[in-house]
Amino acid sequence: MSGVRMESGNDVDGHDPVAWREGFQVGLPTLFGLGAWGIVVGVAMVKSGLTVLQASAMTLIVYSGSAQLASLPLIVTGAPIGVIFATAFVVNLRFVIFSALLAPHFSHLPVVQRFYLGHISGDLTTALFLQRYPRTAPERGKLSFLKGLLYPSWVAWQVGTFIGIFLGSAVPTEWQLGFAGTLAILCILVPLVMNSAALCGVLVAGIVSVLAHGLPYKLGLLLAVLVGMVTAIAIEETQERRKVRHG
Repeated sequence: MSGVRMESGNDVDGHDPVAWREGFQVGLPTLFGLGAWGIVVGVAMVKSGLTVLQASAMTLIVYSGSAQLASLPLIVTGAPIGVIFATAFVVNLRFVIFSALLAPHFSHLPVVQRFYLGHISGDLTTALFLQRYPRTAPERGKLSFLKGLLYPSWVAWQVGTFIGIFLGSAVPTEWQLGFAGTLAILCILVPLVMNSAALCGVLVAGIVSVLAHGLPYKLGLLLAVLVGMVTAIAIEETQERRKVRHG
């Protein structure tokens, strides 16, 4: 898009360099962490037995560190492809929520544009955008601000992951970087546990994962994610009904 379009309705998002730079500056502190986590995931993929081509395709198509790390032990153990896809699907269900939060802001955009923006949206970029634009009312610069968040984040992740992929063979297995990937996930998870519903969901998921550890093909992980999500949603809906009932 070239120039700034000021049209009627919701279509007010032409290219706004000021808003793009603002989005980039807001997201800049997160880029280093994304790149570092990408390196960990890249190394983990190679150490799990994926070829450079397979790992490269996975990071470009999936674009989700948590789903990639969750899928790796299933791939190593030879789990059925259906179980691998189901696990990645469940782990990535949070992106459906992110898309639902962003949709009212950009429902006027073409489907293809919404598709690729949704594909490269992530946890941190969605949260930072909603902090800047909590209201869904049309505002000039929204799309440019979002792109200023998304594009650098995507580049940082891919660069970090490809560095990890190509350097993976040089990293000793004894370093146990798979555990480092778990720590990286925890660093993202802890700030997101912002209320009692989310905390209960995490606790229930943890308990279920321990109790169901013996299930074949790592199905305990899939079950834990499902039960944890259902628990968090149920508690949040119960709390909302109580608020409405008590005014």
